[in-house]
Amino acid sequence: MYLVRALRSAAILLTCAWSAMAGEYAVLTSGGRLYAERHEADGGKVTLYTKTGSTEMEASRVVRFEPEDYVPPPEAQTVPATSSQTASAVELIDDAARKYGLPPAFVRAVVAAESGYRTDAVSPKGAIGLMQLMPATARELGADPTIPEQNVDAGTRYLRDLLLKYDNHAYHALAAYNAGPGAVDKYHGVPPYRETQAYILNVLRLWRQQQPEQ
Repeated sequence: MYLVRALRSAAILLTCAWSAMAGEYAVLTSGGRLYAERHEADGGKVTLYTKTGSTEMEASRVVRFEPEDYVPPPEAQTVPATSSQTASAVELIDDAARKYGLPPAFVRAVVAAESGYRTDAVSPKGAIGLMQLMPATARELGADPTIPEQNVDAGTRYLRDLLLKYDNHAYHALAAYNAGPGAVDKYHGVPPYRETQAYILNVLRLWRQQQPEQ
């Protein structure tokens, strides 16, 4: 139950984490633009911070700051699942979620983002099925990704293991599910991949949609 409570709390924390990730551009008097995660002004100096370091300059060189214009990549066009396909998938998802101690709505949100509940979904990169397992990952988990029951069971188990690996930090686990644990470990958190950041937001949005009204 601790994992469930931690996941629910992560919904709020994830929103804050995303806000912290939003970048900006410093528009210079020369006409150039410098990207920064954030900036700090101190007297006549401005310091621009990025993930790899910082740059200090005269404040007079900066005309203004503009928020990063971020447009999420277009979602892959897939044939929508029928209501009967979705109902069948939800039953598999909820059973697996309960088996591995995860909130069913959370796992449903991952499946919705990954495949739109289509058991026959295959991504351009070769990810398969409801939870879009890569063949190599499926082999490591001892599952046949083309069999919906095995796909959902293995994918949910993998998601649970990622949550445990990252101390129940949902945004880290989701980033690892999308981009791989290696990327999360390399950047000590959510990697600076727009696709991954958009994916995390999409899962969070879908998860919130499935939460019962309080």
